[in-house]
Amino acid sequence: MKTLGLIGGTSWHSTIEYYRGINERVGEEIGRQANPPLILHSIYIEVMRGQDLEKINATYLEVAQKLEQAGAEAIVICANTPHMAYDNVQPKIGIPFLHIADATGKEAERLGLKKLGLLGNRPTMTGSFISGFLKSNYHMEVLIPEAENIGKAHKFVSEELTQGAFTPLAREFFTGQMELLRARGAEGIILGCTELPILLKEDDIDMPLLATTHLHVQMAVEFILSD
Repeated sequence: MKTLGLIGGTSWHSTIEYYRGINERVGEEIGRQANPPLILHSIYIEVMRGQDLEKINATYLEVAQKLEQAGAEAIVICANTPHMAYDNVQPKIGIPFLHIADATGKEAERLGLKKLGLLGNRPTMTGSFISGFLKSNYHMEVLIPEAENIGKAHKFVSEELTQGAFTPLAREFFTGQMELLRARGAEGIILGCTELPILLKEDDIDMPLLATTHLHVQMAVEFILSD
């Protein structure tokens, strides 16, 4: 098996989902008596909350380099938003950086989806590290909520979901946003926050839900088990 480096901490709830998911899925392949080699570095969440791109880039580059020096053969960030550092980090390390939008794009392509709605926090929805990646690499259109709802979504993510609170009010809000995105032509919804698949389930709406966490975990597992 290959050794994978994990960058967690944003939030620790999402990091647990990754760590558990990777171990469980690898266990299904090699036997539950065994586990994959993983190196985990958990950063201070305020690095992301400060939204200082220069500091974010420097932090993720430093951690990625440390993981590479420690023996990691690829890097996975255990969250969506920190992928804003991808373009800065990948050219400066000698191992692959497994991109969450690549995992999402492959699944959307498999399902034949070309127009996707995107839910997450403000940086994820308004930034280009997911929507731009999908457009450039998979020729897919990405829709986000109307401006007045972006702030509401961000508040739910930052003040509730990343702190482990999953309320009926949040579920009602995000379910409503999915319906609005579908009305605008979305053929599927990207759950672009690691905690959203904890809040929302497939039976909440009758359209494809692309849970980036689960797809990213599967990409990580495939790398670990690859020759």
